[in-house]
This record gives sequence, C-alpha cells and structure tokens, in this order.
Amino acid sequence: MTELVTKEMLDYAVVSGFITGQEILIMGVTNDGKPFRPSDWCERLCGVMSQFKPPGRHAAQQHLAYSPYCLPKTVNNIKCVVVDVRLRDLEPKALNFVLNFAKDNGLQVLDASNLLNGAGGQT
Repeated sequence: MTELVTKEMLDYAVVSGFITGQEILIMGVTNDGKPFRPSDWCERLCGVMSQFKPPGRHAAQQHLAYSPYCLPKTVNNIKCVVVDVRLRDLEPKALNFVLNFAKDNGLQVLDASNLLNGAGGQT
C-alpha cells in the first residue's frame, strides 16, 4: 500500500523541479492509499489533453507531443500528472475535465500554488 501524499512529498517535487507554484499535482494514489490503475493512466490522460497547446504553435510543432499544460511525471516513484493552472486561461473546461477525472477516481491532488502560499491545497 502506498502512503498518502504529504507536504514533504510536494516539497520534494518543487525542489526537484517537477512542479512549480503554478501547477497542480495529480498523484497516481487513491485517497485510501492504493496505486491507481491502469498503470498507464497518466499517459492516457495527458494524451487526451495533448490538443491544448499555447497559441502560436505551428502545425508542424503539434504532432506527437504532450501539451505543456498537462504532463506525465514520476515523483517519488509515483506516477503523476502535472497540470499547469494556465490551462484555465486557454480552455476552462479542459482544466475542469482533468480535475473532475481526479475527483471521480478518488485521486490525491495537491495544488502547489495553494500549498506554497500556505492555503492548504490537498484535496
């Protein structure tokens, strides 16, 4: 069984450069501490979100690449998705989709901007 996500894990992710204060970390760990399945969930989710790219990207730059707003990462041996909150500016429904995916599947979510600013941040 995997432990629940802690502020120390978030600190590690920030210090290691995995996330910044403008990002939300969706961990591949359920609220009851179990690893989320299937094991490639983060690649699948990021693949669905790959169409959301910053304005000004040329068509030749958009194939076979994840969106910079939604990237798969491994943090402390846990598969995660790092979501840039600036996705809200591009398409609010896309950010809601990712957050609802996490909520519907009972995944642990850390809002780095809230935690780093002392507002809590774990959902």
